[in-house]
Order: sequence, then structure tokens, then C-alpha cells
Amino acid sequence: MTSFYKKNTRTRWGMKVAPLLLALSSAMYSAPDHAAAPPGDDTSQTEFAYVGTRASQIRALRLDVATGKVTVIGSVEQRMKPTWVSADPSLPVLYAVDEERDQDGSVTAYAVDRATGALTRINSVASGGSGTTYLSFDAASKTLLAANYGSGSVSSISVKADGSLGALVSTMKETGSGPNVHRQASAHAHCAVVDPSGGFALVPDLGADRVFVYGFDRATHALSPDAATNPRAFVAPPGSGPRHLAFGANGRFVYLDTELSAELMVLKWNASQGQLTLVQSLPISSEGFKGPKSGAEIAVSRDGRFVYVEDRGENAVAVYRIDRESGKVSLIQRIAAGGENPWGFGIDRSGKWMLVDNEKSGDVHVLGIDTKTGRLSDTGQSIEIPEPISVAFVK
Repeated sequence: MTSFYKKNTRTRWGMKVAPLLLALSSAMYSAPDHAAAPPGDDTSQTEFAYVGTRASQIRALRLDVATGKVTVIGSVEQRMKPTWVSADPSLPVLYAVDEERDQDGSVTAYAVDRATGALTRINSVASGGSGTTYLSFDAASKTLLAANYGSGSVSSISVKADGSLGALVSTMKETGSGPNVHRQASAHAHCAVVDPSGGFALVPDLGADRVFVYGFDRATHALSPDAATNPRAFVAPPGSGPRHLAFGANGRFVYLDTELSAELMVLKWNASQGQLTLVQSLPISSEGFKGPKSGAEIAVSRDGRFVYVEDRGENAVAVYRIDRESGKVSLIQRIAAGGENPWGFGIDRSGKWMLVDNEKSGDVHVLGIDTKTGRLSDTGQSIEIPEPISVAFVK
């Protein structure tokens, strides 16, 4: 793997490669449907978007950052159930789960060909539980956190300097249940994020109605259990089903969405004690909505001024303005997701474009982001992709 990555790095810096050598090296990759960049394409202004799906494949797209135009590359992985994908922020490496609800899952690392978008498998590591449904990357410690929905556990996996996966370091098993007999019979970890201080990992658990708070050691990549006598876990309302969370830009506030009750909660974060305190809670659903409620993805803008929340129940995305001092939010916009049953979304590295995964209608819809006002606009672009779940961007 090391020799491959060195070759990939040299290519990145503009080394000229003979046509024959390029053709031979292309054979090493999982062949996409349309691998070559369009004539005249400026790759410095593009990003690769990798879409994790339930359809046993990873699909690759090329995003023009200047215009928002998306070009389809095609399927670049077809050997597992890669519902969740995540990217190394500095290396051309993609990580994907293999989500199997009834058996132990795994995490796989892929090298990204920056010329074609094709993937080469590097290695795989067990995820420490079943139904692996979420990955987050802590760049400061080179650690992946994996949330195992089926087994109600969270694991930490070390990542080597070249982007390949190291060892499965630790696994924390969760317990608990909620009043929803169909969805909350046991713990179901749905997300895992290291706090900005690096001392804790926060894990929203849909089944237990908790946000578990574990100790985390960036030097060893290890999670440590919560204190039994004085637990740090935040207790959410019964039946709410915490799903995903995101830290605000200053690290003082956490924004949590719930799947079952479709609420947005603002929580104050005490990094010295690892404690969360409720500041604000408001419904994601629009006033008067009578259908089944469901929250999905959540993200905070890079400048920390806005939070975006996916409303699966109404096939919409809601935009909120953040008050920097209080952390509280106010709704400024609701916009259609461009399809049915939005499951996830990704904001590209420029902060100008949002790709929304509409799982039921089988498409990824492109929304523009006004970085000054936070408001979203519909570009009219939809790309057909079967059962899309998540998006990760690689520059």
C-alpha cells in the first residue's frame, strides 16, 4: 500500500506519466463507468463526491465547485453494503462501512485516484459490532469512530500516517431502551463524534434515548467507559430517538437532531467535565404537519453561523441561524429536498454546495448554499443513484 500511495502522491504533484504507464495503472483500480476527466476540465476546481448506498455499491460523482455542475463517474465499489462513507480531510483516502445488521460489520479504507476518481482497496478492519451505520474521522488523533447500530456499541479504530487502517483499539457496549417497542427495544448507537477538546466522544443512541459521553485518549485512540457513580450521559425525552449531532464552531454548543420525535436540540457543552445541558428544543416539522415525523442528517456551516437539518418526514431541509452567544437557533428557511425520504446529505469542502441523498426516490439532489445568508437554492440537478444514504468529498 505504501508504494502505491507514494506513486499516487507523485501524480498529484504533476509528474508526467507516459500513456502506456497510465493505462497499466488504471487497470489496478475498480473501473468506473466514465473514468476520464472531461476535456478541458480543471481538476483544481473539482471535488469527488462518493455516495454510500444500500444497493451494495459506492457511486462516484465529480463536482465543479465553481458552477455546482455534477458529472457522473459511476460505480467504483460493488463488494459490500457501504451505507456510510467518510473521507480523510488531508489525504486522498475514503473509508466505508459494511453494514450488516445481523453480523459483525467492518470498515474498509480505499485510495482515491485523483485523476479518475477510481478506488483501490487498501485494507479492512472489524468494526467491533453489528449494523455499522456511521463513521467520523478525528484528524488530530488519526482515529475513526464507528457507531454500530445493531449491537448498540461504538468503536475506535486507529489510522496510520498513510491513511491505511490500523487496529480496532476499543469498543464500548451500550445498554438501554425506550417506549417505542418497534425501534427502541435495545440500545442503537447512531453517531459518534470526538469533541473539539479531544477528551471525550459523544454518541447519540436512538434506542436508549441517550447521548452517551465516553472518555477518549487521542494518544492511544482508546475510548474509556462513563463513570458508573456519576454518569455523564445526556438523557433525552422518552421516545425521542437521538440520531446525529454536530458541534458549533466555537465548541461550546452541540446541535442534536432526533429521529423519532423530529426535534432539534441545542445543548451546552462543558468540555472540562464532559457534561451536556439542554439550552433549547424545537420541532423540525412545520406547524400543522400531521404525517409521520422523522429527523435525519444535521450539519453546522464552516463559519458556525448556520445549522442545516434534514426533515425526512416532510422531504425537506430546514435552515437555522445560530446566535453565537447563546447558541440558540431560529428558523430562516425550509426547502424541498428534491426527492423522497432524504436520508443524509453532504456539504462540499468549499461550503457552497449540498448534495442530498433521497433514499426512496433513488436520487442525489444538488442544492446551492449562499455562504453569506446560509439560505439554500435548488439547482434543478438530480442524479439517479439507487438507495443513496451518505456522501463524502475528496479533493
